[in-house]
Amino acid sequence: MIHDMTPGTEEQLGKEMTTAYVGIDPTADSLHIGHLVSIMMLRHFQRCGHKPIALIGGATGMIGDPSMKSQERNLLSEDELRHNQECIRKQLSRFLDFESGLPNQAEMANNYDWTRDLTFLSFIRDIGKHITVNYMMSKDSVRKRISGEDREGMSFTEFTYQLVQGYDFYVLYTQKSCKLQMGGSDQWGNITTGTELIRRKCGGEAYALTCPLITKADGGKFGKTETGNVWLDPARTSPYQFYQFWMNVSDADARKYIRIFTMLGREEIGQLEQEQDAQPHLRPLQKALAREVTCMVHSQADWMAAEEASQMLFGAGTAESLARLDEATFLSVFGGVPRFEIPSSLLHEGIALMDLLCTHTQVFPSRGEARRTLDGGGISVNKQKVTSVDTSITSSDLINQKYILVQKGKKNYFVIQVQ
Repeated sequence: MIHDMTPGTEEQLGKEMTTAYVGIDPTADSLHIGHLVSIMMLRHFQRCGHKPIALIGGATGMIGDPSMKSQERNLLSEDELRHNQECIRKQLSRFLDFESGLPNQAEMANNYDWTRDLTFLSFIRDIGKHITVNYMMSKDSVRKRISGEDREGMSFTEFTYQLVQGYDFYVLYTQKSCKLQMGGSDQWGNITTGTELIRRKCGGEAYALTCPLITKADGGKFGKTETGNVWLDPARTSPYQFYQFWMNVSDADARKYIRIFTMLGREEIGQLEQEQDAQPHLRPLQKALAREVTCMVHSQADWMAAEEASQMLFGAGTAESLARLDEATFLSVFGGVPRFEIPSSLLHEGIALMDLLCTHTQVFPSRGEARRTLDGGGISVNKQKVTSVDTSITSSDLINQKYILVQKGKKNYFVIQVQ
């Protein structure tokens, strides 16, 4: 998980309990899995006896970080930032101990608290004079934007970002004895500006540690799907969708991710890799990865429900497990299957199954085909095999008060939605 660190970092961590911080962008009211790497770093540090600080970038969120970005971001109001901070704290509490009272109890801070009353003149007098323009221009994140092909350049606001982030490190160093800042490898320039400011302004010794930017084996962007980010908030990304993301990673990515995103030990991971090599079709690495991360971010109950739901499309689901699915999970599981709509009036007194499948929907093109499939045991409604041609459907058969799931053969599913 380590990409680079300044000299002396390892010695500092071996010497005493060290306070370390990671900056978190508060531009949404939920973290996504792109944040998980730095969160896992904080979790490892706390587990080893060090003190983690999660720094919400309330002030820097009003500016925008130029690192590895080609455009400036949208800026947020203070109310939006405070709301996002509270939501993020709640999510972080699943990973970090904020309440035990131990010396290494985690803290959350917001850089807006020490920058909102800071004047421009005092900032350039007390902070800006310690860092030269030459030093700031040498950073990769600045050079790439200034010499970029789009020629849009970089605003002064963004150019000063590294100074503001460096000031955060200085404040945490002086107020909370924070000696280490961690982040992704794209943050190296910003982090080392902070260590340099601390050295020049107060003669202090501070350290930097970065983790690699997570990539996919095929070169695609980690954490992105067709529908966008994979969020930690279940309202944005359902636990089932979250579970499926990890289940669907490639074998090569699973070997890498299980080391980064879980707390499993080397021996257990080694055993899983042996099982993967012996029977790759069983996907033991992906199953363990999906289990560990889903339980950590959501809960064991959510993992069990997601695992049960994932069996639905492969014939292993039961009528009872189908009935337990909430609407969001049901739609996630069967989102890609053909869907028909019927009026609720059809179910008031019950409707013959054959009429439903052949007249009011096009599950079957003819009654003859439907009858032959039924005689061969090939029709199920809500995961229950239909045995009689006289079967009727009523409103009591609805899933979540509005859906009927029809299965034709082993693999063909249809959803009938009652309006």
